[in-house]
Amino acid sequence: MERLDAANRAIIEELQRDGRRSYSAIADAIGLSEAAVRQRVQRLRESGVVEIVAVTDPKRVGFTRQAMVGVKANGDVREVAAKLAGVPEIDYVVVCAGRFDLLVELVCEDDAHLLELLNATIRSLPGVYEAEIFIYLDLTKQTYTWGTR
Repeated sequence: MERLDAANRAIIEELQRDGRRSYSAIADAIGLSEAAVRQRVQRLRESGVVEIVAVTDPKRVGFTRQAMVGVKANGDVREVAAKLAGVPEIDYVVVCAGRFDLLVELVCEDDAHLLELLNATIRSLPGVYEAEIFIYLDLTKQTYTWGTR
């Protein structure tokens, strides 16, 4: 897709408020037909602009330990990032500038699971030479409603 037009922006903002809203309700809210909304949502999904998923509270579904890991890497940091992105417990990998080369977010069942993941997967990965762990004590805000600005 090229640039988002006003209608696509409005659809995205409606879906970010409630991903279960009907096409009919979105159409009424933004002034398009239901068929037009359906087609636009399909194109947004196919192009990768929009992904509609359920977001859970990790603690309420049995994952009591979350952490952010700052990773320093040797070699091509993109290769290390790609390997980390393939780990199921890792839900966020970003290449960054600053003190760390990568920031990695983990969602684990408990401390034993976290320790196993750190030792067997992250610290033993070729290219990783340092990992600093930031354990989450509380999740105060998690939102995906930043709109399209």
